[in-house]
Amino acid sequence: MNLSELADHPGVRECLQFFTREKPWINEVHLQLCRVPAPTFMEQERAAWFLQQFRSYGCDAAIDRAGNVLATFGAPPYVALTAHLDTVLAPRNPAEISVDAAGRFHGPGVSDNGAGLAALLAIARACKTAARLPESECGLLLVANVGEEGEGNLLGMRHLCGPSPLARQIACYLVIDGANTGHITTRALGSRRFEVTFTGPGGHSWSDFGVGNPVHALCRAVALFAETRLDSGPKSSVNVGLIEGGSGVNAIAQAARCKVDIRSESNARMEELVDLLAGAVERARDLENQRQTGGRVSAKTREIGSRPAAVLPEQAPILRFVRAVDAHLGIRSHVDCASTDANLPLSMGIPAIAIGAGGQGGAAHTSAEWFSPEGRDLGLKRILLSLLMLMRTASGSKGE
Repeated sequence: MNLSELADHPGVRECLQFFTREKPWINEVHLQLCRVPAPTFMEQERAAWFLQQFRSYGCDAAIDRAGNVLATFGAPPYVALTAHLDTVLAPRNPAEISVDAAGRFHGPGVSDNGAGLAALLAIARACKTAARLPESECGLLLVANVGEEGEGNLLGMRHLCGPSPLARQIACYLVIDGANTGHITTRALGSRRFEVTFTGPGGHSWSDFGVGNPVHALCRAVALFAETRLDSGPKSSVNVGLIEGGSGVNAIAQAARCKVDIRSESNARMEELVDLLAGAVERARDLENQRQTGGRVSAKTREIGSRPAAVLPEQAPILRFVRAVDAHLGIRSHVDCASTDANLPLSMGIPAIAIGAGGQGGAAHTSAEWFSPEGRDLGLKRILLSLLMLMRTASGSKGE
């Protein structure tokens, strides 16, 4: 059965029509889920809400030990469709998730990853509504997973790819993250994250002047690391995203810390940048101690996150299938590099890509985040057809 025949199958046609016919319901459930706060490490309330939704559609659903919400269709091996539950910002009250006169959604997480989560629910309900779908060699596993953002460090995906009983039963991953359909993420952008802490005896800014100052040492370390040249080699970036320390303007701090984000398309380049960070911290500590006449400062660097870089082979069947679906639907897309839940399976040699859920979105990770549902049904059709292509054969999703 080719793609055109697959799309013309009565059960598939029924699902595709569902996405257009049920736009009001999809929009409403999208708003509902975004009004349930789910900051990283605190996704429990949204997970419970999701579990209830899956079960109300007739799905066999459960929450695993990591906090991921799982719904299964059919038997293993599975094609996994995932979307992360957590958001960088969370609404303080339901009214922060709003709809303007033009139909745009506004509020924390409405695009990243409200769009992906709404897609999970739409796929689940469409599949349960259809009378019959084409026979396949793979079952479908829907996953609303925890811990994708920031210091969540891919917690939910690490469990799913590691200690989970399902780990060896998943043939490939289709990750839904955000809205826009113009990309296919096949290159996993790696990241290493660290907390750097300087400590010292502290004291009065006048009477204890001369003791080592953790704030001064930290600022020097940041300045030294910021001088890192990144104009050659694999594309990379460094960022100090948070600095804190001290207790008052007239007090020498006892501690100061910062959080550092290092990203690269190359694991080897990330390792080089980690070494440069360690060198900057050591140099800043020594300079501060050389300049002072009193108590010394010490430094500690702690890794708080790691996402491996990886690349999907250009001829991987999963990529060919999605490109075929894009051609069938008239979607113009390009491959790109990003940091998503797909990083982990890709680093383990498991076929995985990340795509958008449909519609348009922007201003992610800010209070001005927005989502437009216009054209969402096209993205949902893309997801369904890609899933069905992948599910047709367990071996067809494996890399070559």
